[in-house]
Amino acid sequence: MRVAFAGTPDFALSAFQALAASRHQLVGVLTQPDRPKGRGRQLAASPVKLAALERGVPVSQPVTLKTEADRADLASWQADVLVVVAYGLILPRAALELPRLGCVNIHASLLPRWRGAAPIQRAILAGDTQTGVSIMRMDVGLDTGPVFLERVADIGPEETGGSLHDRLAALGGTAVVQVLDALAEDRAESTPQREDGVTYAAKIEKAEALIDWRADALEIERKVRAFNPWPIAETRLDGEQLRIYSARAIDDSRAAQGGREPGTITEVRVDSIVIACGKGSIALTELQRPGRKPVAARDLINTLNLAGRRLG
Repeated sequence: MRVAFAGTPDFALSAFQALAASRHQLVGVLTQPDRPKGRGRQLAASPVKLAALERGVPVSQPVTLKTEADRADLASWQADVLVVVAYGLILPRAALELPRLGCVNIHASLLPRWRGAAPIQRAILAGDTQTGVSIMRMDVGLDTGPVFLERVADIGPEETGGSLHDRLAALGGTAVVQVLDALAEDRAESTPQREDGVTYAAKIEKAEALIDWRADALEIERKVRAFNPWPIAETRLDGEQLRIYSARAIDDSRAAQGGREPGTITEVRVDSIVIACGKGSIALTELQRPGRKPVAARDLINTLNLAGRRLG
């Protein structure tokens, strides 16, 4: 089949590469316009654009797909199907109807749970033990289309947003090729999503990264894991930002909390810094001060007098 692809960030790369290696013909790529990046704020191409150019696949970067002119490249590719993965633009009905067999989306959750922009982080934040990918036929709703195929993935007790992202990206790439093979052979079947169990994964806002030490230690641990590698959970130490890359909730019987205020450093261990939370305690194991690289807690312990101080 003639397949067009719409995607932008790293998450879409696995699917692009899986399609490029499949028996289907990649006829064009839609991706977001180049954006300023890094300290120099130089314009940088998206990961998908770079991969497409390397393979000689035509690339189009419209700012919107609302007008016929914006959709001209997509129309000219005469694709049988458009595969959409973390593209970043809303596809209006006119765009959805251009490919002969419609548009297929890889979504990083088991729909209808966690429809929306940030399903990976929201699943970890909620304490879910399972998630996966859904390959669905797109419609004009927000991740509401019928599902062709699901693949389940367990969420490990030390899973981060980054590790789950990578596993689901690879899982989605394999699964979408299976769906395209079925579409090419006219044997693909889709199932409408359930009406119960719908949840929405709102976009992650940078402000969410700030830790409220009055929360449950397990909730704080999940935030640290979910927000690694972005936006990275953070707190304050004497008014200075302190980013937290890894942490683990611990048994209260091992922590000398002593009824101290949430955010108080109750114990400094060889490999961690123990903090009192609203419920339970948490051991911080990897941190970063402004302008410095992330370090193991033991390295921070060696440079600062931390016992009894309070974060937040």
